[in-house]
Amino acid sequence: MKMKLLLGALLLCGIQSLAQKTSDPVIMTINGQPVSRSEFEYSYNKNNAEGVIDKKSVEEYVDLFVNYKLKVAAAMEARIDTMQSFRNEFAGYRDQQIRPSVITDADVEAEARRIFEESKARAVSNGGLVRVAHILALMKQKATPDEERQAKLRIDSVYQALLKGADFAAEARRLSDDKGSAANGGELPWIGKGQTLKEFEDVAFSLRPGELSKPFKSPAGWHIVLMKQRQTFFPFDSVRAEIIRFIDQRGLREQIVDRKLDSLARTATPPTTSAKILEAKTLEMESKDPNLKYLIQEYHDGLLLYEISNRTVWEKAAKDEDGLLGYFKKNRKRYAWDEPRYKGIAYRTRSKDDVKAVRKTVKSLPFSAWGERLRTTFNKDSVLRIQVVKGLFRKGENALVDRMVFKKDTTEAPVKDYPFEAVFGKKLKAPKELDDVRSQVLADYQEQLEREWVARLRKRFPFTVDRNVLSTVNKH
Repeated sequence: MKMKLLLGALLLCGIQSLAQKTSDPVIMTINGQPVSRSEFEYSYNKNNAEGVIDKKSVEEYVDLFVNYKLKVAAAMEARIDTMQSFRNEFAGYRDQQIRPSVITDADVEAEARRIFEESKARAVSNGGLVRVAHILALMKQKATPDEERQAKLRIDSVYQALLKGADFAAEARRLSDDKGSAANGGELPWIGKGQTLKEFEDVAFSLRPGELSKPFKSPAGWHIVLMKQRQTFFPFDSVRAEIIRFIDQRGLREQIVDRKLDSLARTATPPTTSAKILEAKTLEMESKDPNLKYLIQEYHDGLLLYEISNRTVWEKAAKDEDGLLGYFKKNRKRYAWDEPRYKGIAYRTRSKDDVKAVRKTVKSLPFSAWGERLRTTFNKDSVLRIQVVKGLFRKGENALVDRMVFKKDTTEAPVKDYPFEAVFGKKLKAPKELDDVRSQVLADYQEQLEREWVARLRKRFPFTVDRNVLSTVNKH
C-alpha cells in the first residue's frame, strides 16, 4: 500500500511538472540558463506597449533580448552579483516591492490603536482635554510700559462688558487680536497640556465648563478664557483616520513591518532571521504573481547590465583618448557640417582696452583653457570686467556672432556698463579636432565598442532559440 501511495505521489509530481512545462515552455536557452516564454512575453510586451515609438515585431525583438541576456551572463561571469554594493541596491529595491505585503490592515489598525492608547494615557495623566474660547489683547514681546497699560485697559474693558452680559462670541469677533479664532467666536480646538503657553494652560485647565476667567497675562498678551467643554479624550473612531494619516506621513509602516518580521522570525520553528522571512515571502509572492517575479528579475538584471556596460563600453570609451582620436581621424568625413561654424568667444567689456587684452590673454592657449584663464584674469574680483560666451556657434545661436562673423542683420539690446563688443576665434568649414565634435564621436565610438562586444559574446556564450515556441508568443 505504501509503495502504491509513493508511486502515486511521484506520478502526480511528474504530471504537475509536465503541466507547468507545457503551459510555460522554454523559449530559449542562454549560456545554459533556460528562459521561459512568459518571461520573454513580459519583456516584449512591456517594451512594445501603447505609446512606444519604435515598436518591434517578435522576430525583431529576439536579437535584442538575446543580446541583453548575453550581457547579463557576462556580468554574472564577472561576479558583479557578488559585490556588496550590488547586493545592497538590489535588496533595497526588492524589499520595496515585498515589505508592504508583510503587514495587513489589521497590523496597521493595531498600531493605530497603540498610538491612540498612548496618547490617551498621556492626556488622562495631564487632566484630559479642554475646549475653550478666548479673547486676546496682543502685546509685543518688548512692549513699553505704556503699551502694556493700554493692552490691560482694553482687556479690562472687555471683561467688564462680559460681566454685564455681553455675548462672548460677538466680543471675540469684534475685539480679539487672535484673528484666527476670532472668526469662530474665539473658539480654539481641543487642547491638552503641553500644546500651548503654560500660563494659558494653567488658567484653562483650572476652569469648570461655562466658567469665565479673569484677565491674565501670558507672553502673547492679555487673555480672557471661557471654558466650553472638558473630556478625558476623543473616541477612537473620531480620530482613527487622522492617526492612519499620521502613520503614513511619518513612515511608521516601515516600523510596523520591522516589528512584524522580528516577531515572525522569533516565533518560527526553528527560529530564523528577518532576512530569511523576507526571502520566503518573496518566493511566495513571485509564485502567485509572475509579473512581480519578472519585475524583480528585470531590476536585478538591469543593475548587472549597467555595471558591465559601464566597464566594457561607456566608461572605457570615455577614458580611451587614443581610441577616440583614432576613431575621429578614421571617420572624419562622417562629421562634416552642412554650414560653417565659429569656434571662439563673443564678449563685452567695460573698457576699450580690455577688448585687445582679452585676445592677447587667450591667443596662445588651447581653446579648452580659454574660459578659466579669462575668469581668473578679468573676473576674479567683485567687479566683473567682461561678459563672455564661449562655444562652437552655428548661425542663429548667438546674436553677436551672427552680426560680427556671419554678417547677419541682427539687432541686440545694449548691455548696461558693457559698451564694447567683440569676438575672437576662427570660422571653421569642418571640424578640425576631436573636441569640435567630441560628444558625437564618443556616442559613435561607444556604439562601435558595443557592437564588437556583442559579437564576442555571441561567439563566447552558447544560445539557442526554440522557433516553435517563439511562434506561439502572445498566441496561446
